[in-house]
Amino acid sequence: MYSSLPLELVQQIDKAVEILNGGGIVAFPTDTVYGLGADVFNNEAVEKVYKVKQRPRHLPLPVLLADATQVSVVAGSVSEIAQVLMKHFWPGGLTLVLSKAASFPGNINGGSDNIAIRIPNHIVPLTIIRKLGVPIIGTSANISDGPSAVTAQEVEMQLGKDVGLIVDGGRCPGGLESTVVDVTGETLVVLRQGIIPENEIRKVCEKYCRKAGKNASCFGL
Repeated sequence: MYSSLPLELVQQIDKAVEILNGGGIVAFPTDTVYGLGADVFNNEAVEKVYKVKQRPRHLPLPVLLADATQVSVVAGSVSEIAQVLMKHFWPGGLTLVLSKAASFPGNINGGSDNIAIRIPNHIVPLTIIRKLGVPIIGTSANISDGPSAVTAQEVEMQLGKDVGLIVDGGRCPGGLESTVVDVTGETLVVLRQGIIPENEIRKVCEKYCRKAGKNASCFGL
């Protein structure tokens, strides 16, 4: 699939990986909006993301994975309903908040014991992560509280030259940020309405509850 990409885009992806390996930050298209990425294990790169986005330090940064095998790298225990949602909505526009793995750096989660993760449904970030070999930060490529960017030009307008590279993959197909759901407790909590409608999440939860013989109301949906 990677080999089917236009040569110019392949070259941009390779350059992005080089920059990330060197501790830099890059912007790239996803299935929702343009993301701002860095190596999650590079503390200096993480700090650059906070600075460039002008993001308050107490707010966590979400993480993008290439596949489900990387969940254990960043997250601790994963509940059955979380696994159900992963299977149904990943890759895609659902971000799940889980407990952070004990060994995972704490500088991206605003002092919380949790971490927000998702697998995007877009070849550019997936290829970047696979070639880099580790998960990356996947926060939106905009100034905090500014409009989400859905084109490379919109990223340029907000972040300018503060980003090592803006991978221009065209307009993002989604146009909305991901839906964020906290699955750390007994009750699921929708923290942000996004591209995945809450009623779709409700249907998946209700189906799981019926099969498991549980009361759907326990998920608060």
